[in-house]
Amino acid sequence: MLVKTFQSASMPEALRLVKEELGPDAMILSTKKEKKTGIFSFFRKPVYKVTAAPAPPPPLVHRELPEQGRTAKEDLENSMLAPLARQVRELREKVDSLSKREDGRSDQTTAEKSDELGVLESGTNLKSMGRDDLNELRSILRDTLEKNGESGVGAVRWSTSGIPAATLTGLSAQDLSLLETLLQNGLSEDTLTSIIEILKTSPPKEENYSARDRLSEVFSRRLKFSGALKMRKNSPRIVALVGPTGVGKTTTTAKLAAMYSLSRGNKVALITMDIFRVGAVEQLKTYSRIMGIPVGVVSTPEELEKAVESYSDCDLILIDTAGRSHKDTEKLTEMRSFFTEKISMETYLCLSVTTKDQELEEILKRFKAFDISKIIFTKIDESESFGNMINLLIKENLPFAYFTTGQRVPEDIEIATPARLADMILRETAHE
Repeated sequence: MLVKTFQSASMPEALRLVKEELGPDAMILSTKKEKKTGIFSFFRKPVYKVTAAPAPPPPLVHRELPEQGRTAKEDLENSMLAPLARQVRELREKVDSLSKREDGRSDQTTAEKSDELGVLESGTNLKSMGRDDLNELRSILRDTLEKNGESGVGAVRWSTSGIPAATLTGLSAQDLSLLETLLQNGLSEDTLTSIIEILKTSPPKEENYSARDRLSEVFSRRLKFSGALKMRKNSPRIVALVGPTGVGKTTTTAKLAAMYSLSRGNKVALITMDIFRVGAVEQLKTYSRIMGIPVGVVSTPEELEKAVESYSDCDLILIDTAGRSHKDTEKLTEMRSFFTEKISMETYLCLSVTTKDQELEEILKRFKAFDISKIIFTKIDESESFGNMINLLIKENLPFAYFTTGQRVPEDIEIATPARLADMILRETAHE
């Protein structure tokens, strides 16, 4: 067996190299994340290694010859008939029910009539249908395609995704294609339904529009984006980063400090409450020395108040908190005692995009005690889809502030915008 090891700066890229050389069905034997060592290891991205082998050849199977006289067009029609069959069955049941009610006959049930007609549920073998019923379904399908063109094809295909085909009536082929991309990214049925409403009520401004522009417009209408921080004139803006362990709060704090001190020229100070994690204080102190900005270490609410007071001449004060499991109620309550009314601060919740939908909702539910004002999503570079992120932002109606795309400080952080979010969904290179 040919076994090869591929390495890259990110796991998705390493997997892409595997598929490119060994094929999409390659067997993954092992994965490994290695951190570079040395004095500058904090600023170096880890290396991801994937060991893989080509997929074994498939066993020989007997294939039936195609039915005589069947054309490629008929094969295509048959592949699209199954999703349509359920709708036909529902219509027939309604007609039968009305007929019985009108005529007072009950000698035959709707289910029996449907069985006689041979109407099948989605996914059933169409070969068992009678010729007349099959031709009737083909006729309905052709009428749909002639009436709606490509959008009719999309509607038939979408009828198996949980979204009723009727909901998609009136959408263009481009919008249907866009919705399929969102579906592949893991958007929930509720999220897709809300986006469909926007697509139907807000037709594109231009006839030839790009998918990126269309999706960016949808996001700008449906999601909240907070944009860059605006500094105050007479007092510092105070931002505390909270979140579960392992989401990268300390690195994100350093990235924000670099963004506003080095790139924008603001006077920034750092405060850390993370005295529990080994090396956390030293890590932030290392960043502060490199950027030439002060850093304070606090362990009580009183010390936090004094530290904030000592940095009152700054434009921005960033507070790094200790990572806490959303299930540890005691530790969360203890940390909540630092957030008093004496300090006018905003709280940003850091979440990893690699977290599942249900867990993201549970984390947010537990951290709402901190009066969350904005969301930061981390580890964008480690995820292949972003539906969970969009689902949460739309459901909770919280502003999207920043996202991080790697370990580098200060490069791997960006202000969240509708256009950049569209880029990520469509796998396009940044335009801004």
